[in-house]
Amino acid sequence: MAEVMTYSLLAGGKRLRPTLTLAAADAVLGEEDNYKRNLAIPAACAIEMVHTYSLIHDDLPSMDDDCLRRGRPTAHIVYGEGIAILSGDALLTDAFGILTKYPETDQPELMARKLRTMDLIARAAGSAGMVGGQLIDLEATGQLSDSHPPSTRDVMIDSSSIEEMYAKKTGALIRAAAVSGAVMVGARNSVIAAVDTYAMHLGLAFQIVDDILDVEGASGKIGKTSGKDVASGKPTYPAFFGITKSRQLAELSIDRAKHSLASANLDGHLNSIADWVFLRTN
Repeated sequence: MAEVMTYSLLAGGKRLRPTLTLAAADAVLGEEDNYKRNLAIPAACAIEMVHTYSLIHDDLPSMDDDCLRRGRPTAHIVYGEGIAILSGDALLTDAFGILTKYPETDQPELMARKLRTMDLIARAAGSAGMVGGQLIDLEATGQLSDSHPPSTRDVMIDSSSIEEMYAKKTGALIRAAAVSGAVMVGARNSVIAAVDTYAMHLGLAFQIVDDILDVEGASGKIGKTSGKDVASGKPTYPAFFGITKSRQLAELSIDRAKHSLASANLDGHLNSIADWVFLRTN
């Protein structure tokens, strides 16, 4: 099981979410403080484990049915579906074990921060977050019809509701990642709110750029199969708005993210991360 878990977890990737956790901690601290910054490391690790679990499950034949992830064959291609599912289950469960145990402390205030962080990540990963967003995605592409009972409502994804789907499927964990870093180092609630707003807009920009790369990118460069969204009829920003307008909307989201940082006098690497999200090629 360790082999399968590490196959996916240590395969590389952008590491955006744990980077956001640590960058938010740095931005809040405003100066070098290794002890306080280290308080955010368990959350950063746990978030990457949760993210990797979601990728393993998303790639399954019953979901996105993808054979390439982070530049190499997906877990179910190498190890089979059953083992891949179990490795995802293990990563998700062990992530919360890490959050529970680390950082080791008996300080009530730090224990309260850990509980708040666990709640953030649980909500981001659960039915109101990634799982709910993936369900909307499946419904929108007709994958809950035929052999499955009909839905109690018709799900029609349009240009206004696609943002909600992205906020759950992609944005929720990105927001939890950034906010967790701020929470773990003891940021004030007003600062936490600014980080949350920043990450909300950043998450939308990230997914819009992902949509654009699915159309324009090459599989070898982006590390996963390009053209999958179009082939499966998934609702995407380019499908509704075209490439040019989609890029403009992504840039607008980045501007809003930076404005939120400026409103709280936050700087550090968070602005640079926003620039990278917009300009990235993989």
